[in-house]
Amino acid sequence: MKLKKYKLPACLIFLSLALISSFGVMAEAKKRGKVLGVANVVVPEWFKDSFLDFREDAAEAADSGKHMLVFADLKGCPYCAQMLKDNFKTSEKEGGNREFIQQNFDSIHIDIKGSREVAFNETTNVSEKDLAKALKVHYTPTLLFMDANNRVVARVNGYRSPREFRQVLNYVKEKAYLKTDFPSYREKHLNDSVYTLLDHESFADITDLQKASETDKPLAVLFEDKTCDACERFHKEILDLEETRKLMKAFNFVRLDALSNKKIIDPQGNKVTPGEWLKKLNISYRPAMLVFVKGEEKERLTGLIKSFHFQQLLSFFANKKYKEYPNFIAYGEEYSKKILDSGKDIDIWK
Repeated sequence: MKLKKYKLPACLIFLSLALISSFGVMAEAKKRGKVLGVANVVVPEWFKDSFLDFREDAAEAADSGKHMLVFADLKGCPYCAQMLKDNFKTSEKEGGNREFIQQNFDSIHIDIKGSREVAFNETTNVSEKDLAKALKVHYTPTLLFMDANNRVVARVNGYRSPREFRQVLNYVKEKAYLKTDFPSYREKHLNDSVYTLLDHESFADITDLQKASETDKPLAVLFEDKTCDACERFHKEILDLEETRKLMKAFNFVRLDALSNKKIIDPQGNKVTPGEWLKKLNISYRPAMLVFVKGEEKERLTGLIKSFHFQQLLSFFANKKYKEYPNFIAYGEEYSKKILDSGKDIDIWK
């Protein structure tokens, strides 16, 4: 990803009292909202008890016929907890990937805000926090797959369902990264139909994205296709919400079928199919979304996102907050405070 993706922000809870009388008489003010959905992130006890010398860990994994898997998370992150639960703690018989991961990978955990020292290579000895910055870890969880030479051969930004994640695991186990990119591998191996594309009142029928991206409205490009096991939920739990609908009106909002052979003009002026464009961007996840302002890509979503964070992102662009903040995460405190001050709760996992 020129990676413009950012990790999810930490959650704050604000409580206060306010003066309600001009005579200085204090009374209990209206309670501010609470932040809900924060999770207890606990990695399985079978993760490797590593000294965080990645050179040794990668070599040891290779000697056992395995790859090293680095699970980077953040305290309280519900996306991380769900990823662990669905993929690492659930057996294959129950729909997870636990045994397959144990058999083929040495799994190591780091905290992207942690202070433990990591020996990444011959020249890099840094804290977990600084390593996360160096590797441009912005989403949590982020999973890095390393070969025997301690090189990152595959990367997952954000939550993946067991069905989607198994494709990544197979890609690395088979060393398919030596022959092809992951988007091409996924297209070949994951082609069953699990979703019928749903329409939406805010989707615009635009094929010249270069022209659309240069208007005063931000351009949002959503990619879906029939193989997407998260797209129906994305519509019903996020796009169909009244608040989301209101925010979408501020955009040129385009939905593309990633498997369509219909040509479009991308924001750089290239005539391509949606699939060709995605492969060029090295994007395999569905639904994926790109946001452009005046022809420049400003945001890229390539992992599971819930309604609160998605609406925060839309608000960032709809209200032109990108003129004040470097990214939508930096805008998060202002956005959250306004909601909490109104007395409403925030559920980051809804």
